[in-house]
Amino acid sequence: MFKCTMASTLLDGLPNEVALQCLARVPFLSHPVLQLVCRTWRASVCSGELFRVRNQIGATEELLCVLAFEPENMWQLYDPLRDKWITLPVMPSQIRNIARFGVVSVAGKLYVIGGGSDRVDPLTGDHDRIFASNEVWSYDPLLRVWAQRAPMLVARAMFASCALDGKIIVAGGFTNCRKSISKAEIYDPEADTWEPLPDLRQAHSSACSGLVIKGKMHVLHKGVPTVQILEDGGNNWTVEDYSWLQGPMAMVRGELYVLSNSCIMKQRGENYPDKMVSCASEFQSRIGFGMIGLGDNIYLVGGVIGPGPRNQCIKPLSDVDILNVTSERPTWRPGSPMTHCRGSIFGCALLWI
Repeated sequence: MFKCTMASTLLDGLPNEVALQCLARVPFLSHPVLQLVCRTWRASVCSGELFRVRNQIGATEELLCVLAFEPENMWQLYDPLRDKWITLPVMPSQIRNIARFGVVSVAGKLYVIGGGSDRVDPLTGDHDRIFASNEVWSYDPLLRVWAQRAPMLVARAMFASCALDGKIIVAGGFTNCRKSISKAEIYDPEADTWEPLPDLRQAHSSACSGLVIKGKMHVLHKGVPTVQILEDGGNNWTVEDYSWLQGPMAMVRGELYVLSNSCIMKQRGENYPDKMVSCASEFQSRIGFGMIGLGDNIYLVGGVIGPGPRNQCIKPLSDVDILNVTSERPTWRPGSPMTHCRGSIFGCALLWI
């Protein structure tokens, strides 16, 4: 059994640099156990140095982060290698049932940006008077704490957000008055500052989302065939008519996949037909789910069933379904369901730690 003291030695007989590499190889889900060994290990596990070493030796892990309708403002992390979920501390935002936000990860931290309340007054239809906000929260998985960061320059909801070259870019969306906007801005996590970017060339009256394809941010509006691309190092937006399929999208190994007409389709380039990968007819009655690429797989998470002709009630789900799109015959398989969260998915992102 290893002996740990309050001194600088992490493991007897090993230089601290080597010992830290040993700790860095321990799976993230086991870090709470490591912290119980002694104060020295706890300090090492919670340090930014451990994240640097994990990057250096190629020991980083890719985890899935999910926020669902229930419970309120509670995120869960999923480890795909161990098929296990853990629950994060409740995000301390004053916005109840936060939704319509952007979520990305940069430098081992999760960032939740903007959005507003999903609590609806049945008499007025008002979203707790907060449809859009400019608040920003970050979660440090090593320290297991949330921290409020510098607010965006413009309050927004239902907007595009991406992590690119260590920065966070947001564009488009709607104001608190539900007015569509073309404003864009960029966030530097190290400096904790936002700077304006050129406006989008077009603003539309539909929600938009962001994808990074071949190192460039692409902004897609629901129901619109054109795509706006950030070019020239962030100095210009171009507009391309790709006429991509409409539906939930996921990036897997740099390829774009779309759930359209109950099929998972691989979105091909110009002058190439789209390719059907797998049928997804079993999910026809499932709405409000999250869809994201992780490793070689597409994950469908949560959502609700109904109502329909045979079901008058809405059934919230914690289900996870996985499709390996690189296999010869892709077939869906179940993953471990979320242990605390269920229902419509408000946020879904990857976290490298």
